[in-house]
Amino acid sequence: MHAATFLQDLAVVMIVAGLVTVLFRQLRQPVVLGYIIAGVLIGPHTPPFPLVRDEATIHTLAELGVILLMFSLGLEFSLKKLRQVGGTAFITASVIIMTMMWVGYEIGQAFVWSPMDSLFLGAMLSISSTTIIVKALAELGKSKEPFAQLIFGVLIIEDILAIAMIALLSSIAMTGSLSLGDVGLTLGRLSLFLVATLVAGLIAIPRFLTYVARFRSPETLLITVLGLCFGVSLLALKLGYSVALGAFLIGAVIAESREIHRIESLIEPIRDMFSAVFFVAIGLMIDPTLLAEHWKPILLISLAVVVGQILSCTFGTFLSGNDTRTSLRVGMGLAQIGEFSFIIASLGQTLNVTSKFLYPIAVAVSVLTTLLTPYLIRGSDSVATVFERLAPRWLTENLQIYTDWVGRLGRRNPDMVTRMIRKWSLQMLLNAVLIAVVFVVVSFFATRSPAGPVFGIPESWVKSAYWLLAVVLSLPMFIATTRKLRALGLLLAEAKVTQKSAGARAPMIRAIVAKVIPIGGAAILGLYAVVLSSALLTSWRALVVLLLLAGLLSWALRRTFIRVYSRAENALVDTLSQPPLPRETESAPVLPSLLQHAHLRTLPIGANSPAAGRLIRDLRLRTVTGASVVGIDRNGNSVINPGPDEELQCGDQVLLLGSLPQIACAERLLSSAHEPVGGPVGP
Repeated sequence: MHAATFLQDLAVVMIVAGLVTVLFRQLRQPVVLGYIIAGVLIGPHTPPFPLVRDEATIHTLAELGVILLMFSLGLEFSLKKLRQVGGTAFITASVIIMTMMWVGYEIGQAFVWSPMDSLFLGAMLSISSTTIIVKALAELGKSKEPFAQLIFGVLIIEDILAIAMIALLSSIAMTGSLSLGDVGLTLGRLSLFLVATLVAGLIAIPRFLTYVARFRSPETLLITVLGLCFGVSLLALKLGYSVALGAFLIGAVIAESREIHRIESLIEPIRDMFSAVFFVAIGLMIDPTLLAEHWKPILLISLAVVVGQILSCTFGTFLSGNDTRTSLRVGMGLAQIGEFSFIIASLGQTLNVTSKFLYPIAVAVSVLTTLLTPYLIRGSDSVATVFERLAPRWLTENLQIYTDWVGRLGRRNPDMVTRMIRKWSLQMLLNAVLIAVVFVVVSFFATRSPAGPVFGIPESWVKSAYWLLAVVLSLPMFIATTRKLRALGLLLAEAKVTQKSAGARAPMIRAIVAKVIPIGGAAILGLYAVVLSSALLTSWRALVVLLLLAGLLSWALRRTFIRVYSRAENALVDTLSQPPLPRETESAPVLPSLLQHAHLRTLPIGANSPAAGRLIRDLRLRTVTGASVVGIDRNGNSVINPGPDEELQCGDQVLLLGSLPQIACAERLLSSAHEPVGGPVGP
């Protein structure tokens, strides 16, 4: 009986959502609004009777929608894009969030709401909707314009800050207050989780997905990606964070994979289905009588969102050095709230710290502001033109002077020494964070081991073994940091202590600087390790013994640790530097003017062929010879027009296309075991 009820409810949700999608496409309105309205129509608060009986199951499916929605937002996250507009995006997002948090809190207090309602309202009003804005810009054909790129950067920073906000709100809701120490501890733990997930993920996951993609099976790639999505979401939940955080993070990691376009195309239909259920479930929770009762707050809050977002975003964008026209266009493009606001409102209800009316108010405000979004984006140019025409000349001239001054500051390129110091300092900071992550993880397992002796081993020895494990896992970072400190000391000694500034004592001062920096840095690093070890060590005598043992391991395995660290560093750099594969695999070139000279020939791949076990892209066949692989016969199965990631195997019959000289050259390259095969470039 339960299965029939569930099927009936799911059928009603999807049928109504499908009809609404068609209708709202005709009306040229965001379909998200249609889903919410559909939920209201079939919900328990709309007469004559509810069409959905088992709301709990629908809300469970909606949780899957949250995970897939946040995962998709993570897939749109790009560290490369963020690097280009990072300064502007961070300043603008910070101004928006601080302003709108204050505005929302003051509005809540003006309506005599509880402090917790006011706080959550401020959080809901401070985050714009990534989904709605991206869709609106795409439908208006403005996604590629410079102001749109700034909007995307601001949205990325807002998403990151929203994750931190959710963690802080959860802590406030559970404790009732939040001291400065609690803020630091919460943000510190969150930072460790973010850095560890991103770094470990960027090193391993893109390469793993490239390996999975070689099977040329969409099913295998899809199931693998979903496994990673739900696995990291579960990890975040077990560590006390929301599943939205885990889904967003793993999406951001996968976004740096070369297979991102294939993954997006595979995930999109699943995401759309569960996202529809998510937004319909939001509509199910809306009571129209509550909306009618609170129509004044809804209108006032909607006005505050539009005006406050436009003013704060325009000011923040201008403050970071953009001209008034660009700043106004960015500001008018971010004047709404959306999916993160729903998640924050849902968090308040789940924790039972906010009133029931707050969620439907947030949804109603999102609906009203979303309806205005396309018109605000479309009219931003006209508003900018009117401002430039009506603003006093002295004002526009001073604004332009400020813009030019900030632009000149941004164009100043630091010298090579400064760039190297910044780079090495960032690497050492990252190493310190990773060391902390290792000790925190090991301490987590140590505190959950059974008390007392384990297999007859004293408890103090068990803790010492955990400490030694943490040190061994951290040794690659420790060794890399000491090497960076030594290089930094030599660089500063040579670059900053000159003959002109130090005179005859320059060589002596250089020697002192070159020694003091690595020694002082190593001492600070050691003290840092001792502080991290406090949860694992039982006595100073054990510390001395274990330090000697760790020193011996470091000396004996130094080269191995250096090699491991270098490989991880290279993998991280490769992941961030490699562009994604094109959306569609390049087909073999067909040149009409040369078809009369084209020939086809079949070539077997023998066991001694240098092509056996290699990807087509790695062979550089088209670049070196001009011929192309247009087909493969493998054990009776045909692969037509294979892609660059297809691996040639021993026993394959390869079909070559080209002129006779090109095919002859390709045959020599594929059959000779002595001629070199090119490096990994495009096919």
